[in-house]
Amino acid sequence: MEVLNLGILAHVDAGKTSLTERLLYTAGVIDEVGSVDDGSTQTDSLALERQRGITIKSAVVSFAIGDVTVNLIDTPGHPDFIAEVERALSVLDGAVLVISAVEGVQAQTRVLMRTLQRLRIPTLIFVNKLDRSGAQYDGVLRQIAAKLTPAIVPMGEATHLGTPQATFKPIVQENTLLEVLTEQDEDLLARYVDDEPLSPDTLHHALTTQTHQARVHPVYFGSAITGAGTDTLSDGIRDLLPRARTDATPLDGSVFKVERGPAGEKIAYVRLFSGTADVRDRVRFGEHEAKVTALQVFGTSARTAGAGQIAKLWGLAEVHIGDRITDVRNISGTERPFVSAHQEYFAPPTLETVISARRPSDKGNLRVALTQLAEQDPLINLRQDDLRQETYVSLYGEVQKEVIETTLATEFGIEVDFRETTTICIERIVGAGAAVEFNKKDPNPFLATVGLRVEPAPLNAGVSFELEVELGSMPYAFIKAVEETVRETLHQGVHGWQIPDAHVVMTHSGYSARQSHAHAVFDKSMSSTAGDFRNLTPLVLMTALQEAGTTVHEPMHHFQLEIPTDTTRAVLAALARLRAIPQVPALAAETSTLEGEIPAAAVYELEQQLAALTRGEGVLESAFERYQPVTGPIPDRSRTDHDPLNRREYLLHIQRRV
Repeated sequence: MEVLNLGILAHVDAGKTSLTERLLYTAGVIDEVGSVDDGSTQTDSLALERQRGITIKSAVVSFAIGDVTVNLIDTPGHPDFIAEVERALSVLDGAVLVISAVEGVQAQTRVLMRTLQRLRIPTLIFVNKLDRSGAQYDGVLRQIAAKLTPAIVPMGEATHLGTPQATFKPIVQENTLLEVLTEQDEDLLARYVDDEPLSPDTLHHALTTQTHQARVHPVYFGSAITGAGTDTLSDGIRDLLPRARTDATPLDGSVFKVERGPAGEKIAYVRLFSGTADVRDRVRFGEHEAKVTALQVFGTSARTAGAGQIAKLWGLAEVHIGDRITDVRNISGTERPFVSAHQEYFAPPTLETVISARRPSDKGNLRVALTQLAEQDPLINLRQDDLRQETYVSLYGEVQKEVIETTLATEFGIEVDFRETTTICIERIVGAGAAVEFNKKDPNPFLATVGLRVEPAPLNAGVSFELEVELGSMPYAFIKAVEETVRETLHQGVHGWQIPDAHVVMTHSGYSARQSHAHAVFDKSMSSTAGDFRNLTPLVLMTALQEAGTTVHEPMHHFQLEIPTDTTRAVLAALARLRAIPQVPALAAETSTLEGEIPAAAVYELEQQLAALTRGEGVLESAFERYQPVTGPIPDRSRTDHDPLNRREYLLHIQRRV
């Protein structure tokens, strides 16, 4: 059977989970339609999802429409989980965007549609809740055309709106269909102008082609609760969305979800773009290799996963979300690995908070639980403060606190508290700096010589480490210890923030050779160890950084505001108070657009003020854009270890530890 990997996306509470239930029921997968209100749905597995009626983690369920196996990925719609949405989109062949017939196009609907269009994912639009009081037909179509895309084709007509008898008749208006299709296809337009007869089959083929190309979006109406219009939508999914490609080689897949099994083992959800995977195959992912110990393919009983399919793989203990799965046999020597077109990029989280267990006895268990949560989501970063015995967790928004709190309580039995959320900054190196400390020369108490030079690196270049000393000048284990410690130390710069981009050169090296007394064992007091280099490197590196100088940069979001024109002055004044940098407004008679940059720390405050400033009509979209130097007082971040720039304290700590 052919395979279609389908995503359902929507604004919060538009009814996408209910639609999933209806599609599963129609396909005969379940015996009754689950209810979000009752918490009996198939795809919302987290307690908070059932409690709040929102989808947070993507889930995969399979069903058949005719001869097509549909792997349906129910994706989140809340803006705090846009990373989950992006992750799910990377594995889709097509999508259904759900809109409420009552509330119409919402702010997050527009964010999702723009993302789908940017990634050129073929998309059908389903207007749900046709049976609800206040449901609209013409009004919602006008909103879709004005706020999402004008290239839409209504696939039928709705009757008895706002009543339990609401129905959707699949009748396509030929004039509307011709108008939309000819705008997207010059050849079709020429044939129409020349009065050449265009048969229904010709128009259907053109509609299918343009839908596959994400140039046209068919629109369906219905109700997931009553089932009205869902059969027609199923036909559209089968007939108008493209099937998964089945490239033969080489093996290339993307890990879009990781979960833990009953025994604590990791299970990787993988979309295969090409090649095949089987049990006992050795695969490469990230910097690791492992053997697949078990495999399950969604929608089939096959034990081999092929291109286009989604599979669960066991045995990949070091796997992480976002890893690319390749066959080790396709990578030999220095040959460049096959590069997939499906590369993912996640904007960094820009907020963090301290999390603590309410019961002191849960302190150790909390760290283990948080580590498992971080494995399942690459955007949850943990930072341990050993001095204060505190754990920091990174966030995208306040709702993530609720998700983490509920997950820890239900899955691990741990109750937690959070502190106030703060912004995550970074440091960048200004100039060049160098430092060196020599073996057996005061004030160096370690049996090691380390000299380092630090220099700025290009944006997003990462940390590079280079040798100006000969590789054989001392044991490689000592050089490796210096490099590893350099990378670790750069997580906390002069002001305590991470330095993501740096070029570090090792300029001096030296050690005391292995010595022992006569007829005695190895004497560590006379011979260098890797520990000497690990302890000395932070002192040298931080001294070089202090000489080079660093600046603190704060995260900036790009924002787009659509507001009533008569509220522009008030909104601009609020943006100025929030240190935003708006561009020249695009003014129009009724609705105007404002774009620009705003500090990440001010986004939440803007969201809170927007309704009052714009009479509830303003729409805000924002996403991480870049880092820029902090203006005003430089924010310092408390270090999570002993500061190498405070030499006396640092050395006392090392001596106590030893």
